[in-house]
Amino acid sequence: MSEHVVIVGAGHAAGQAVASLRQEGFTGEITMIGNEPYLPYQRPPLSKKFLAGEIGIDRVYFKPPEFYEKEGVNVKLGTRVTEIDRKAKSLRTDKGETLSYTKLILATGSRVRELNLPGFDLDGVFYLRTVDDVDAIRAYFNKGGKCVIVGGGYIGLEVAAVAAKHGIDVTVLEMAPMVMARVVDPIVSRFYERVHKEEGVKIVTGAAVSGFEGKDGKLAKVTCGDGTAHEADFAVVGVGIQPNVELAVECGLGVENGITVDELCRTSDPDIFAIGDCTNHPNPLLGERLRLESVHNALEQGKTAAATICGKEKPYAQIPWFWSDQYDLKLQITGLSAGYDEAVVRGNPDEGRSFAVFYLKEGRLIAVDAVNRAPEFMMSKQLIAKQARIPADKLRDESINMKEMAAYSG
Repeated sequence: MSEHVVIVGAGHAAGQAVASLRQEGFTGEITMIGNEPYLPYQRPPLSKKFLAGEIGIDRVYFKPPEFYEKEGVNVKLGTRVTEIDRKAKSLRTDKGETLSYTKLILATGSRVRELNLPGFDLDGVFYLRTVDDVDAIRAYFNKGGKCVIVGGGYIGLEVAAVAAKHGIDVTVLEMAPMVMARVVDPIVSRFYERVHKEEGVKIVTGAAVSGFEGKDGKLAKVTCGDGTAHEADFAVVGVGIQPNVELAVECGLGVENGITVDELCRTSDPDIFAIGDCTNHPNPLLGERLRLESVHNALEQGKTAAATICGKEKPYAQIPWFWSDQYDLKLQITGLSAGYDEAVVRGNPDEGRSFAVFYLKEGRLIAVDAVNRAPEFMMSKQLIAKQARIPADKLRDESINMKEMAAYSG
């Protein structure tokens, strides 16, 4: 049997795996199977420029359609894999087709966490994860009116920013005591609450949504556990995502908060790899296992898996990073701040729209949140990887150029 790599999934990670397989010299057959009707596309723009109507679908594709034809990739869209037979090294699809593989890459990604609350199925209640989701939401954008965002994380606040710029009356309901509670420090959270309020967005924290009420099958209001209700012509729910691990579980692969892989993206089956949001992988730089929901992770694991299949071991070991665009703000995060014991602020988050927060643990830099501060973000990626120890007074001092900061590392 000639070499045949089958990729289950057609997102960012899958697109990168295809490109990297060819770049690494793989000449065998490649088949990519995706359950959406679209070629691999970038998800971050969906809640930003694509939702705003500033760019079209052609601008969000990972690679242009002709790329897959040029590279000889068999693309099967609108198709779901229903079963993996590891012993036979084959899989079945919902179209009744059976495919054999020599190597299999699971790039199954993640899906939105849905709210099973009264009225969840009313017209006008949306989630934002796919191109089709955005198309449905945008139809309501064009009518103006009132929008309630359930969840004050990245997605919720990005949608709020775009909606506010479209003249829509926006209310954000967040169950935690602060927005973006899962990913940022209270300093950064307070800053984002201030900016959103300046832009006309109403933010309600400590709000536990209890259901959706409608009239004639259409959403009319979002209710909370304390008895309050918020009028809404439409609502967008953003309360997190969960990894698609069902196929891996059913075929007996190791799964623990994601499909468990090693530094080369190999699962517990040496002929099956997993990449992207669905994986739980080791990070030697941080000394822990992680499941990351990020483009950077998806791309790098796609490269690593492809290299491994081609017999070139390139272990994945990088400091994680993330970003969020809201209004004129670019938030760039590098590292993981969990467990920090000191937060050092550079700039003034109470005035203007540019500052950075450095997170230290026992004097060592472990993460940074940078708002419109590209130099702080770029240098911190290097400093964190080097486990640099820089005095707080130096990090705070804006007269010291970030490029010079390494000189103060202990």
